[in-house]
Parts: sequence; structure tokens; C-alpha cells
Amino acid sequence: MSYEPRKATVIRDTNETKIQIVLSLDGGHIELEKSIFPQETAEHHASQTGGNQIISVHSGIGFLDHMLHALAKHGGWSLILECIGDLHIDDHHTAEDCSIALGVAFKQAMGVVKGVKRYGTGFAPLDEALSRAVIDLSNRPHCVTDLGLKREQIGDLSCEMIPHIFESFSQGAGVTLHVDCLRGFNDHHRAESAFKATALAIKEAITRTGSNDVPSTKGVL
Repeated sequence: MSYEPRKATVIRDTNETKIQIVLSLDGGHIELEKSIFPQETAEHHASQTGGNQIISVHSGIGFLDHMLHALAKHGGWSLILECIGDLHIDDHHTAEDCSIALGVAFKQAMGVVKGVKRYGTGFAPLDEALSRAVIDLSNRPHCVTDLGLKREQIGDLSCEMIPHIFESFSQGAGVTLHVDCLRGFNDHHRAESAFKATALAIKEAITRTGSNDVPSTKGVL
């Protein structure tokens, strides 16, 4: 059975951030028409090209790049994300807007939710840390996170923004998302295991079933 590619391009341009995203939920080749960065700075970000994935993330916040790279890698996506934000103020607008825009791209790439599992669960360990994520492609945005982070920031990303990243993604994507770090004492490990668990949950939820059914007793999502 042949399927339509699940791809989207999103441009979000505000007084606080300028963002462009290209996303393919099934990996494969993607590219931007034109980078928003000068050529000499375009390669200084989290990136990889290999296998069936192209990933290139440059938000201006190193730890956010690292987390979104992990999300794309373990979710099986190809992702290009570029952002120029008002980091001279703080990290809030950049982290929030990148997450909203990524959620919108996800929703556009998915299209009508049918012929997929809809629900997904992921567990991901990282050394002593273990996280669980559960997602429902419900078209009812809601997010609950409990990560137990203790530090003020990891790298140049405020720890208070990490739950907000999940919340902003779920709002843009129209999904119900629960993310919990079950154990661990290193905040980097706790946060990264949460993103990896979320990637695995999403990967399961968007898995095609081979049917064209809407996975709901209502007949619509």
C-alpha cells in the first residue's frame, strides 16, 4: 500500500522570533528553500545526515537543540528547524515559539487522524534516569508533566521552560501528552530521557495500521 508523505513546512514570524521548520514524520529527504542564517553560521547547530533521516536544529539555545535533535532522531523524523529569537531578553520566547511551531508542523504533517494507532507509550532510560511518556492524537490539546527538575537551568535553557516546551508542543499539535520522569538524580539525564520517551510514544502513535479507519468510537477526531 502506498501512502501520502507526511510532511509540512511552517513559517512563524513575530516581533519576538523568526522560525522556519520543515518536518517529515517518516524521515527521508527534506530541504529548506533558503536558510534564515548567514552562510558562515548555518552549520553551528545540532545536525546529522545519515540513514533515512536529515536533522538540523538551530534555535540559538544549545540544550534545546540537543533535546529537539533527540526527539527527531528517536521519533524517526527528518527535521530542519531554524530560529532567530530575542535571546538578549531571555530564552522564553524562543523555546516557546519553537515548540508551538513544531507542534503546528506535526499537526499539518499528520493531517486527518486516521489509519494510525492514535495512542502511544514510550519508556526511555538514560543511565540512572527513567521517563515515561503517553500520547493521544486526540485533537484535544492537554499536557501534564512531572519531571522533578531541581537546577535553575541546563546549559542555557531554563529548567522551568522544559515542561512548557512539552505544553507548547501539545497545544500546537492538538494532542494529549503526559510526561513523567520516574527516577533519576541528574537533571540533564532526567530531561533527555523525557524527550526520548516522548519520541518513542509519538512514533508508536503515528504508526500506520494498514486501514483507513478513524481510531475513535465517535468516528471523528
